[in-house]
Amino acid sequence: MKYKGTFLFLITTFIRKPMNRQYGRAFTKSVLKKVKPLYKEMLARADDIGYDNPMANNIYMAFVFMAIWKLADGKIKPTDFKEVITEFMYNPLVMRFMGGIDANRPEGMKKMTEKYHQMAQWAEEHPEYKDKTWNFNFDDTLHRDGTYYYFTQCPIEKFARENGYLEILPVICDTDYLTANAKRAVLHRGETLATGGKMCDYWYVGDKMENSQ
Repeated sequence: MKYKGTFLFLITTFIRKPMNRQYGRAFTKSVLKKVKPLYKEMLARADDIGYDNPMANNIYMAFVFMAIWKLADGKIKPTDFKEVITEFMYNPLVMRFMGGIDANRPEGMKKMTEKYHQMAQWAEEHPEYKDKTWNFNFDDTLHRDGTYYYFTQCPIEKFARENGYLEILPVICDTDYLTANAKRAVLHRGETLATGGKMCDYWYVGDKMENSQ
């Protein structure tokens, strides 16, 4: 993967405060100053899924968190880091960056659904990345409300499993719930590849919907 510093800058800037609170300023400073070289190394080792792949930002974001955890050399426990990441994600500026959609409005849910289909279409139009990128599977008959799809292939999970990041990956996957909140949505999920499941499933409904089906 080609290096892109957008998420590296965003995350290392806004995660500093919650890390300072959890681990102290000296430790946080020592870890964050070493993130960029490892991050670039991770991207260089990862499978190329296409620089213009609309799903590429998932890798650019996840790898920053994974690099921070790795550089802590066992001093950052997944449960503690989950609290740090949650505080980071709920920063108003980060929520604004991740949001911009109201899933409670029909047009908002439609926009979300169209976005996922556009991502799937990109993959179909670039068969050279078929075995490297996410594989979208849609089933409009499974749920009456919201939007649903699933993956059985995830390049982040593959990289984590092959390079010693699998312990922290479930925490990274849980950010999907937080990005859903930014869109005024609720994510219902049964399993993930990171925890040994056969798929990563996504069923989104508006956060004001009751008794969703």
